Amino acid sequence: MKQALVIGAGPAGLMAAEALATAGLRVTICEAKPSVGRKFLMAGKSGLNLAKDEPFDQMLPHYYEAADPLRPILQAFDAQAVQEWARGLGQEIFTGSTGRVFPKAMKASPLLRAWLQRLTAAGVDLRTNMRWHGWQDSQAVFDGPNGPEVLSADVTVLALGGASWSRLGSDGAWADKLAERGVMIAQFAAANVGLSVAWSPHMLARAGQALKGVRFICGPMRSRGEAVISRTGLEGGGIYEVSRAVRIDHTLYVDLLPDLSTDEVARRLARPKGKTSLVNHLRKVLKMDPVKAALAFECARPLPKDPKALARVFKTLRLNHDGLQPLDQAISVAGGVAFDALTPDLMLKTIPGVFCAGEMLDWEAPTGGYLITGCLATGRWAGQAAAAYVSEAARNAGR
Repeated sequence: MKQALVIGAGPAGLMAAEALATAGLRVTICEAKPSVGRKFLMAGKSGLNLAKDEPFDQMLPHYYEAADPLRPILQAFDAQAVQEWARGLGQEIFTGSTGRVFPKAMKASPLLRAWLQRLTAAGVDLRTNMRWHGWQDSQAVFDGPNGPEVLSADVTVLALGGASWSRLGSDGAWADKLAERGVMIAQFAAANVGLSVAWSPHMLARAGQALKGVRFICGPMRSRGEAVISRTGLEGGGIYEVSRAVRIDHTLYVDLLPDLSTDEVARRLARPKGKTSLVNHLRKVLKMDPVKAALAFECARPLPKDPKALARVFKTLRLNHDGLQPLDQAISVAGGVAFDALTPDLMLKTIPGVFCAGEMLDWEAPTGGYLITGCLATGRWAGQAAAAYVSEAARNAGR
């Protein structure tokens, strides 16, 4: 029985292990942390968005430059397949009004428990507190719970994550080890991350409050999601969806009144104000809440008195900022193992028999189910390809 080694126990690693075990290999998973799926569980705290239920041709462009190399991988395990996989683990799922797919339990732990039970039943050996340190000759070297260890395998799948949320296990330390072996690594960059803003005391008083019913505009990207005022900037889905455009230096604007035209806003602003304060006038004629008004004062003070000019400010409010939050605070990253360093089967060209999957590959996608779908799909693809590689090597050895 051939031995397979999977390093990393997030969604991509677990999916690769299942594919390898299904193909009849003896599988060992090594995880650096004391428990598995930590980032997966963290994602589950906000509902565990598994996929986006939409046609494949609508889904694929959300993977940007990586869409072409990922096309066959995602076609083999698309959003519909993710839903069937979750149901196969006994999880009821539902699709929200925006097409996002969630477990009915709205958390990751029941799904992860069922998945680990199925892997155990398939004979997969899971070892935690095993930090990978590269290779010694052809053996993988680990710092294990009882000191250094080396493990031999006929094939290896690396699913080591990206370089964000290092406390959950994705620290990107593997990049240097692969670069030393001639693997092309694209520089890591924050994706799906908040905005860094040095607020005035006026805005800091709003920390924790939500900015709702707005549209963020940044270069070619648009978002109608919400954001939360934090002490260091803006966080939330609305900002995450345009963070890629912020990263490549497009100017960020917010439309505070996306359901009204500029002319309609100007017409309403022209109504007599009398002795009413501007904030109360905005509330009465535009139904503008205090958070939106505070942001307008923060970014465009002194506000123009002319209704048409003020309407333009509210519709295209420029958000001055200090860039994106640090890489370690990002939900996901761009960068990682370049697709040019891989075969179509996700095997490293310079290290035959070693495959890569998940966030450590050089792809990015917005939140909304695309991230987990991508990790599951690449994990399954790498696991199946690794099993086929072992089978082909065995056939060649027997000739």
